Formats: sequence, C-alpha cells, structure tokens
Amino acid sequence: MLPSIKNNIGVQVDGTSISYDVDLFHQGSIYSTEEQENGIATGKYATKPTPALHNVQEQFNIQGKVFLVTGGGQGLGLTMAEGLVESGAIVYCLDRRENPIADFYTVQNVAKELASRGSRNPGSIHYRQVDVHEVAELERITSEIAHTHHHIDGLVAAAAIPQVNPAIDYTAADVGRMMDINLTGVFMTATAVARRMLEYQCKGSIVLVASMSDFVANKGLLSSIYNSSKAALVQLARNLAMEWGKYGIRVNSLCPGHIVTPTVRDNFWENLELEGKWKAQNMLQRLASPEEFKGVGVFLCSQASSYMTGSALVIDGGHTAW
Repeated sequence: MLPSIKNNIGVQVDGTSISYDVDLFHQGSIYSTEEQENGIATGKYATKPTPALHNVQEQFNIQGKVFLVTGGGQGLGLTMAEGLVESGAIVYCLDRRENPIADFYTVQNVAKELASRGSRNPGSIHYRQVDVHEVAELERITSEIAHTHHHIDGLVAAAAIPQVNPAIDYTAADVGRMMDINLTGVFMTATAVARRMLEYQCKGSIVLVASMSDFVANKGLLSSIYNSSKAALVQLARNLAMEWGKYGIRVNSLCPGHIVTPTVRDNFWENLELEGKWKAQNMLQRLASPEEFKGVGVFLCSQASSYMTGSALVIDGGHTAW
C-alpha cells in the first residue's frame, strides 16, 4: 500500500477562506480503487487519476454535469452547447442577445421531448442574457446556477466580436471594445466560474475558444486586433491552467480554423473571393461546419481529456501545418 502524501491548501472565495487537504500524486504510481476506498487517495481535489474510467464510454460521460457556454446564443457557441446537451449535460447559454436564435429553441424542444419519453439523463439547455463585460451580472448568474445545482463542472468561453479594418484605421475605442469582450470578458467569465467551482469544491474543465489565427495571419482578411485578442487566450489558458491545476480545474484553448458561421458568411458577402481563397489554404480544401466541433467540446469537457491542461488544441483542416 502506498503512503498518502498530503498538502493543505487554502483559497479565498468572495472573502471567505476555504481550507482542505489535497493528496499529492505519488511519483511513479497510480492509486487503485481499493487504495482510494482505504483512504490512500482521498480529498476533493486529489490530483491522482480518476478511478474506474478505463471504459471509453465512461470517459466521455458528462450526463448530469453542469456547463456554461458564453456566446451561446448563436454560431459555434450554440452548436458546442448542443453537443453537450446531446451528451446529457445541463447547459446554460450566456449571450448578450435578448433572445437566442431559433436553433436554440429547436435544441431545447428536442431535449424536453426526450425527457417526456422517459429518456435517462436527456440533458437540458437554458438561456441567460448577459454581456460578458458586466462583471457583477456574471457573478450573480454563476452564483445562481451553482446554488441551483450545488455544482458547476465547466465552461466553454466562446463569446467574441470581430472587426475587419486596415490596421491604420483602427481607433483606440475600436481596440478597447474588442479587447473588452474578447480578452477581458473571457477572463472575467473564467474567474467567475472558477470561484463557484472552488466554492462547491468541483473539479472540471474550462475551454477558451481561441483561433488558428493565434498562430498565423488570415490571408485576405484585415483583422489584426481580433487575431491578437484570440492569441492572448492561448497564453491565458496556460496561466490559468498553472494556477488552478492543483484544484482539479483544467484549462485549455481550442483553436478552430475557418468555420462557416453567420459572421463568416457576412465576410464572404463583403469579399466574394474570400471563400475560395480560404478553401485553397488548408489541406482538406474546404471550410468547417460548426457541427464538426460538437465532439471536440465533449472531449474537452469530459474525463476523456483528464490529463490535458494548458494545451492549445488546433483543429483547422491542416491550415497551419503547411
């Protein structure tokens, strides 16, 4: 039987001190289920592997888990939320729109229909209107959700605003507005969710939706500030992962390639040659659909990615691999 190595950790949550013992992973060993039952690896935030997840279906199981998705009123955020719901999760979509698009209600109705038929853990989807730079409202909503379910298991931060302009035409106000949503808003959302996870002693996963444009410039699209704001999320994820890993909170960034969303369609109307150029620039010679990121979201939010944190997951059809 392996010795238990404990370390006492204290954190401050809304001015209240929380102290608990964390079991440190014994170098070169893995705790068995029996050892955990005998008290060898106890504690809410033990950094050892989660037991009994050898089965792939178990690893991807997120039934009953509670996730928040910002930018969840439309586009990629809503589609990733849909994937979580289809996998049995309880999902709260946060967006500054007064009401989500019609697709949200389609997803909601399907989940309700499954529940009415007696489906086990059918998942559910809910909507809350909030702008991610309204910190007090973010705190109120995350607290309300955590209090309702007594846990929050993660976040997909997909809220962002684009602006296409030559660099010399950007004003300081333009830059501030984009950074306020795309970087500061993401940071404040992640910290609000992490506070609740610490308060309720929940392990989980936070996903910051960045872009392949963190690593390359987009040919034919003048978006220097948007790309810079997204690149910042890769570094933000690394730093939050370093800070929160000891509490069992994983943080990764997702870096998609070109996806055909409503915003991208608007870009195509403004530049009729852009679609063809972008297709030619990746190895698959096509653009992605939002639905191709449903499974990615489930992977990142589930125990299937339990040893992944501080990483930037690039899914771009090979665009940045040339």
